[in-house]
Amino acid sequence: QVQLVESGGGLVQPGGSLRLSCAASESIFSMYIMGWYRQAPGKQRELVAGITPGGKTNYVDSVKGRFTISRDNAKKTVSLQMNSLKPEDTAVYYCNAYRNYIGTKYNTWGQGTQVTVSS
Repeated sequence: QVQLVESGGGLVQPGGSLRLSCAASESIFSMYIMGWYRQAPGKQRELVAGITPGGKTNYVDSVKGRFTISRDNAKKTVSLQMNSLKPEDTAVYYCNAYRNYIGTKYNTWGQGTQVTVSS
């Protein structure tokens, strides 16, 4: 099963930018739906952005126009470019890989990376 390692979190001022990256271990990375989720203290984990193997993307309304998800199947990486960050974007961000293969669901999470938006 694929393993995921995130990087790129940190502390940034409101209005700033960060880029999160997630590296996958498996050669069939291109077959997975990849997503970035986040979980703020006291809140449920939510899907921030997702990208299909073919490159179709979707975003939660609160980040549309500010965040961009992308993938590089050759490098087995998925990234989340976050611009115009707001304090409410503060959360632990998790990379996720999902695949449904002949009825068997594969769902893997990274360890999470903290993003803090504060002045």
